[in-house]
Parts: sequence; structure tokens; C-alpha cells
Amino acid sequence: MSGVARLRQRRGVFVRGGLSVLLALGLGACSGNGSGLTASADASATVLQANAEMAKRLNLADPQAMEDAKRGFIAKPSGQIKSADGTVVKDFDAYGFLDGAAPATVNPSLWRHAQLNAQAGLFKVTDGVYQLRGFDMANMTIIEGKTGLIVVDPLSSKESSTFALDFARKHLGNKPVTGLVMTHAHADHFGGALGVITSEEVQTRKVPVVASYGFMEEATSENIMAGNAMGRRSMYQFGKNLPRSAKGNVDTGLGKDMVYGAIGILPPNWIIVKSTQPMQIDGVDFVFHNVPGAECPAELTFSMPGKKLYNGAENLTQTMHNLLPIRGAKVRDALLWSRYLQQALDELGDTEIYIAQHNQPIWGNQRIREFITVHRDVYKYTHDQTVRLMNQGLTPREIADKITLPESLSRHLGARGYYGDLRHNVKAVCQFYLGFYDGNPANLNPLPPAESGKRFMDLIGPDKALAAAQAAYAKGDFRWAAELLNHAVMADGGNKAARDLLAKTYDQMGYMAEAATWRNAYLTGAMELREGPPTKGIDKANLIGMLQQVPTERFLEAMSAGINGPDADGKNYKINLVLTDTKEQYVLWLENAVLHFRRGEPAQDANATLALTRTILVKMIAGVAGVKDTIMSDDLKVTGSKIDLVRFFGLIDKPSGTFGVVAR
Repeated sequence: MSGVARLRQRRGVFVRGGLSVLLALGLGACSGNGSGLTASADASATVLQANAEMAKRLNLADPQAMEDAKRGFIAKPSGQIKSADGTVVKDFDAYGFLDGAAPATVNPSLWRHAQLNAQAGLFKVTDGVYQLRGFDMANMTIIEGKTGLIVVDPLSSKESSTFALDFARKHLGNKPVTGLVMTHAHADHFGGALGVITSEEVQTRKVPVVASYGFMEEATSENIMAGNAMGRRSMYQFGKNLPRSAKGNVDTGLGKDMVYGAIGILPPNWIIVKSTQPMQIDGVDFVFHNVPGAECPAELTFSMPGKKLYNGAENLTQTMHNLLPIRGAKVRDALLWSRYLQQALDELGDTEIYIAQHNQPIWGNQRIREFITVHRDVYKYTHDQTVRLMNQGLTPREIADKITLPESLSRHLGARGYYGDLRHNVKAVCQFYLGFYDGNPANLNPLPPAESGKRFMDLIGPDKALAAAQAAYAKGDFRWAAELLNHAVMADGGNKAARDLLAKTYDQMGYMAEAATWRNAYLTGAMELREGPPTKGIDKANLIGMLQQVPTERFLEAMSAGINGPDADGKNYKINLVLTDTKEQYVLWLENAVLHFRRGEPAQDANATLALTRTILVKMIAGVAGVKDTIMSDDLKVTGSKIDLVRFFGLIDKPSGTFGVVAR
């Protein structure tokens, strides 16, 4: 594909009836690229040896975690969850292959972890506390109140939360929801809110909706500004399009696959602002702990003294977490994270039950103390040793190859890197303090990957590079083979021999990976080298329930970030935006190729005024507004120059969400 063709594929505007309107917002993840059936390589001798050594090094036969994962089992779901149009969004039989000993193509430590996460169903944790696990990537916790059910984290979509709650009610009784707690601002913990309770029910019955300070801003902004890039990269992290098999997706680290359905949100009406805040919901006593800035910018944990129970939300799960997820996010503070866990230890008291919104619980005060202590020290050790070596002048890549956890920490399976990974967490600590630059001037302004690849291939020749990569592959030196082949593929995406060998290399790296996220990334890269990137982007219609709660300013900020600077150079437009139903008025102006906006009265010298309802604005952003909703609608009016309005919106890029990752 030529550079011009790639540019045309990346750019575009949303056209309705001759009026170029919104938006360049890329949100969430993308849909699949076809069959997902890849000609995966078998495990090499190097992989077999590496996996065998790990199996010897760790006590993978310890039965306690599986006993915890099965304890309190009530009922198991079966069949499929489907969206309104009949699309299968969850197949409960997809991970049925996770049985017996680890196959050659899966790291044995990850296989054990995947088997734990495969224990799906409704479980009784203690009297009045239940969990639904395996219905989505996260857990839904249900607490019986005096008059109904208190739901903690309504999963990622309306489809999965509705199914899960209906399933629970078959066994717990058809009781109303009398409280909703959303532990933090990641979509797998709030996206299914509208499947649990409607906004009208919340208002009519005055149902408490609890979240921490800053929840709405973080929940609605994370996937708006950088959503297109983050969503595309999340396909790699979660292995969304991989087949569920021993050569494909076996887990995500935090749970099984995420349900990509209709995402909604409910604004909290009870906001946790204090570091420790007691509260009663439907007759049940909670003590909420505000813990922002570690796993999520807005997060809470809680204890239930009457149940001797502590919920670690996602600051504490059965895996080392990410200080910077490979899909992208704001870098996290490892030192603050460890301090929160020390606070949890200080406040633990006589707690006998630990639960979280991912993975299985733990029973017993001493076991819980050990679990929290190990996690506290994993993050503190990662932080301290990275900073120590950073101050000796080592670069992020050098530190990542040098640091290993001490045996006293690494032997604890519940804190190993199934979701996060020590090596990329080390780099996150470096980024937190020093940023992207490693201090070497050669890396201050390096060539882009495709240009660098071309120069390397001009220097050594594609045939010689391929031969060297083949030799490295044969020796099991997969990191070096991948580096060589990446240059070759970036230089020439049509080099089939290089693509095929790089795909085989990524297969092997995936088969050895203990982190589910790394495995998914390697195997997705292999799949896309063989089949190409996805053919279709996200169905933004699924986002309407969330977009309705997004402040208009977030849309305008994203619009500003979508302006094509070179095309906008020398152009000056001023547009009035009037939302007739919410009475919001904004003036947008383009100056020095930068789009600015302010809330206020319409400008008299504007090129055009676009007046419409916010409902139509959201439909436009979601891509579901038809001609009758826009140009033919009485709820949308344009005054002034329609030509200037079209030209203005034509300056906004609309990324497809299907850009190449492993090849350009």
C-alpha cells in the first residue's frame, strides 16, 4: 500500500447528507479480522525446555488456590450471551480445553492460573456475600441487604451484567437492586451499570450509587482522548481476536475474555472523598477507603466489619498488576501502591475473608496478611531496585534485563506476572521519573521504524537479515530474531518470508510467556502478520449509554486533538455550537492550526452556527445518526456558511481503528 493510500485509509470525515460532521473520536476496541485461524507453529525445543524448567522451579501442584476458586460453588453458567442483534459476545464453553496438564504451547505457570480463572459460576463467599466469576473479565460481587441486593461492579457491558444478575436471582431470589458500588473507573467495572439498574430506578427509589471522587471524569475521559490507539492496542493485550485454544487465547491474567457489548454508566450519588469513610447501604455497614492514583486514578476498596471481609477491588488481585498496561494508560505510582497495601495491612484487624473484583478469594487472617505483604513488597521492590539502578546510569532496557524478584517474593504464585510483568513494570517506573528518553543522544531523535528498517536492509540486505534471523530462530534466540525480522518487515511489509518467520518467532515467544498479556500480544502479532490487521473498527453504537454521560468539553477536547495540523495551517474558522436541549453554547475557533473552544454566547462573526440537540450530537459521535436525524431533522439547523462548516469538519481526522501494528 502506498503512503498516500495509507494516509487516505487513516483519515476521513463522517458525512451525512452533504454535511461533514463529527467526529474523529476512536473509542474502545475493534472488531475482528476474519477467521482467527492461524497456521501457528508447534512449540520448539527451546520453548519445551524453558517451560519445563519453570514447572520444576515453581510449586504448581499446590492445591490451595484451586480449593479457594471452587469453594462455595452454587451453580455454573452454560451456553452463550448474545447482543440484541444476535452477535455472540460470550461463549461459556470457549475455554473448555483448559483441563489436565499444561500443553507444550502454554507456559505451565500461566496454564495453572488460566485454570483457576476458568472456574466460572455463582459462589457463596460467606453468609450474605456472593460472587459471579467468569461471566466477564471482572467479578460481580453481590451483597444481600435488608431489602434487596447490593451490586459491586456491574461488569463491562449491559449484556453480561443482565445475564449475570438474572443468573444470580435464580438462586438468591428475585430481589431488587438496592445499592450499586463501582470500585473504579475502568470500563470492565462500570460498563454494565445499565444492565443492573436504570437511571430512572436510581432516582425514583433513591438507590445509592457509590464511587470515589473523580470517578466520572476518569471513567468518561480515559477512552475519549486516546481511545482509538488504546482500543487498537487493547486487542493485543486481551487477545480479543485470537482463537480460544492452547495455541491462542487462554486467559487475560485478570480473568477470561472481556465481553464487548453495550457500555453504559451511572453517575454516582454517594461519593467517597475521605481516606476512610464508613457508610451504611440497605442496612449493611461498609467502611470505604479512597485509594486514588495507584491501579486507577479514581478507585476505592472497602471492608465489611460485620462480615470480617476486605475487598481489595483491583489494587490487590491474584497477579502482579501493571504499572503501565501495554494497551497504554497513565503511568502508575508503584510507591503509592505499596503504601496503600501497607494501610490495608494496618487496618486489616481480624479480617478472615479477602475478595477482589478479579480472581478467587482467600480465607484466613494469616494467609491474607501474607498475601497483602507479598504484593506490597513486589511493588516496593520493583520501585526501589529500579530507582537504584536508574541512579547508577542504567537505561530502562538494561534494568529490565537485570532485575529479578527475590525468591521470597517470586515463589508466591498469587503475585506472579500473569497480567503485569516485572520487565515492563520496571520500564514504567523509569517513565514515571524520567520519561521516554534514556539519556543516550542516539535515542533522542531516532528514525521512525519503517525508515530505520529500510536503512538496515539497505546496509545488510534482506536475504542476509533473513538468514541471520533463521539461524537465531534455530538456536532459540527469539528476541534477536524478532528484532532483525521487525526491521525487515517494517522496511517491506510485502516480504512474505520475513513475515512468516516473524510470525513463527512470535508464536514461540507467546508459548513461553508467563504473562497472559505478553502471550496475547505475541500471538496477536503473529496472527496479523499472517492475516493482516482487522477489517472493521469498533461499533460505536455500543457506546451510546456511556457517551450520554460524557461532558461536552471532553468531546471538544478530542475534536481538537483530531485536527489535521498540516491541512489546517493558514486556515481560520469560527464556529458556534449550540446544544438546544441542554442550553449549552460553545464558540470554536481555529487559530495557528490549533482548535480552541470556550463556553459562552455565540460569536457574531462566526463563519457558521450549528444548532442541534445533544442527543443527536451523541448519535453522530456513535455513528448511528442517519439523514433524518441530522439534515432532515428539525432538531438540527445550520445558519451562516454551510460550505465553511463542511470545510471546518473536513479538517478533523477520523482514524479507522484498524491501523497496522506489526507492519506498516
